[in-house]
Amino acid sequence: MGNLYIVATPIGNLKDISLRALEILKSVDLILAEDTRVVNKLLAHYEIRKPVWRYDEYAKDASYAKIKNLLLRSSNIALVTDAGTPAIADPGSKLITFIQKELPEAKIIPIPGASALTTALSAAGVNADQFTFLGYPPHKKGRQTFFRELKEINIRPIVFYESPHRVEKTFRSLEENFGDAEIIVARELTKIHEEIWHGTAKAASAHFQGEKKKGEFVIIIP
Repeated sequence: MGNLYIVATPIGNLKDISLRALEILKSVDLILAEDTRVVNKLLAHYEIRKPVWRYDEYAKDASYAKIKNLLLRSSNIALVTDAGTPAIADPGSKLITFIQKELPEAKIIPIPGASALTTALSAAGVNADQFTFLGYPPHKKGRQTFFRELKEINIRPIVFYESPHRVEKTFRSLEENFGDAEIIVARELTKIHEEIWHGTAKAASAHFQGEKKKGEFVIIIP
């Protein structure tokens, strides 16, 4: 029986990878990746040559069956995501649940590392003894309800992710529901243009324009 390794990869800076993660990526028989182009850049940087299969939220039953059969044949497999830790606001959780159910004897081994969630919280200047993490807001259906119900959450800070395509709309929704309350916005974490910004949602709408609107966002409500 093979092992399934859950391997955290850098969220921006390619140096933010552990020695253990590199060792595992070099040793496995197959790497599963949400976006093969992204992981291939990482592998090329560290001169790792391994087969890479696409695994994302649209993976079909046949893909799950192939992965199961490989593990049954003692192949070792690494699961990575585009950036950070698999299964955190990521479809990797579906594969892990599948393997736990179909192959309970298979070892699922986490290889810890970078996460945009903990990276943002560590430098935000908030007490993160407790926090509420909500992943990504709904794209369409339920979006208004999502932002309206944020006010009812008592465990703070509240943390969620947002894409550059919807972040301006998100700032407007936060302004409608939280007025002039401070929010914290982290963008391009570990990259050249890294920014951890404090201010109101209205000010954020004005600030994050043009080049500052690029990259994935972590939004924190203290």
